[in-house]
Amino acid sequence: MGAERPLPREVKVIDSASLLRLEERAGDLGLSQRLDPVWVRANAAPGGSHYLWPFLWHTLSHRSDVPDHVRWELLISLRTGGRVVSWLDVVPDDFTPLPSVTSREEGRQVRRLFGQAPSVRDWLLREGGGAGPAVTGVAGRRVRVPG
Repeated sequence: MGAERPLPREVKVIDSASLLRLEERAGDLGLSQRLDPVWVRANAAPGGSHYLWPFLWHTLSHRSDVPDHVRWELLISLRTGGRVVSWLDVVPDDFTPLPSVTSREEGRQVRRLFGQAPSVRDWLLREGGGAGPAVTGVAGRRVRVPG
């Protein structure tokens, strides 16, 4: 799992177009942690700021065609004004150029928001499963939330 490699020491802030590109790229590479781009398009706030917090390096030893990548905690701002948390696997070439949170205080605020926001799955269950194309979960399994 690449524990010997240091994680990026920054929180990334991205717009909705960048979020959608990263989700699509994760899908194209067959990475495990990602959301369905259809769901992202339907639910992410178009003008919202979304945040990536580094969690761990992930290596697919059985797939040499896929580079090592960072599994990020993802905080998504929703059209409805709320926020949800998910995971997103991103390869270094894609996360290196992303803008970082610029102040320590903003980083602290973002960390608090991560702790308060429900997971996408919990949000879908609470909302009655409504907007839900399948969400991709552990090992790339697609999980449909009942609704």
